[in-house]
Amino acid sequence: MEGILNFGGLPGEVLERRPATYSILPVPYDLTASYASGMRNGPRAIIEASTHMELYDEELGCEPIDAGVETLPFLEPTALGPEEMIKRVRAAAASIVVSGRIPVLLGGEHSVTLGLVQALLDKYPGLSVLHLDAHADMRDTYQDSPFNHACVARRISELCPIVQLGVRSLSIEEAEFLKAAGRRGKKPAPRIKTYYAPEVLKGVPWGRIAGGLTDEVCVTVDLDVFDPSIMPATGTPEPGGLGWYDVLGILRAAMRSKRVVGFDVVELCPLPGNVAPDFLASKLVYKMIGYMSLNKSFSKRG
Repeated sequence: MEGILNFGGLPGEVLERRPATYSILPVPYDLTASYASGMRNGPRAIIEASTHMELYDEELGCEPIDAGVETLPFLEPTALGPEEMIKRVRAAAASIVVSGRIPVLLGGEHSVTLGLVQALLDKYPGLSVLHLDAHADMRDTYQDSPFNHACVARRISELCPIVQLGVRSLSIEEAEFLKAAGRRGKKPAPRIKTYYAPEVLKGVPWGRIAGGLTDEVCVTVDLDVFDPSIMPATGTPEPGGLGWYDVLGILRAAMRSKRVVGFDVVELCPLPGNVAPDFLASKLVYKMIGYMSLNKSFSKRG
């Protein structure tokens, strides 16, 4: 098991004086990686990059770290397969949720998100998921497993509503499934809504996106939602992605209008000699904490 490295680089004695609101859970797992592997190194790269980050946020006019951020030990992977790893993530995330803290999962590959969603659903049965990704991840099975990273959104859709943004790569199976889901979803509202990258880049009104979400939301960000010109360090990069401010605008709107009860950032595959993607991922996590901390609804957590 890897040791503790504090997000933001603050000494443990400083962090202990502040009650924690956010619990960083690093999950170094990439067993179902199907193209490039190395996402197991993503959590450490994100945390290490955060130690070189200015803690003052000029947009928010504060230091979001003051909200209270603890960094948990790296979650030990299992070689028993992705379903067992998802159970392990669920148990770890559940302990955070029960404590009243907000889970912030750092992947690793995307299959682990299902465990986070399951843990949150135990406490928030009306949960929905906001999913930023280049890929639909709506396969029923992939490489003989229904718990592959390419299936995570399909599994989530079986549990709760999901809204996807930035998609620009999917199989014909997934395309047909999403079309069928849209036809079924006139009344009641569809459990799955997908906005492809070109329409997101042209500008989809937040009110339209928010209409597919419930009041309580889990946000999952696969870093390949970004264009590979700024985020080349992913397992399955796709051209034509979103920019930094495109993604921040979506997250800012989500955290102002919804009660985000947990989030993750996954699929960082560090590139030797190129630390810029690591820093982007770290800064993204910090921005999300900042946006959530300024949302007054979090004073009503319970």
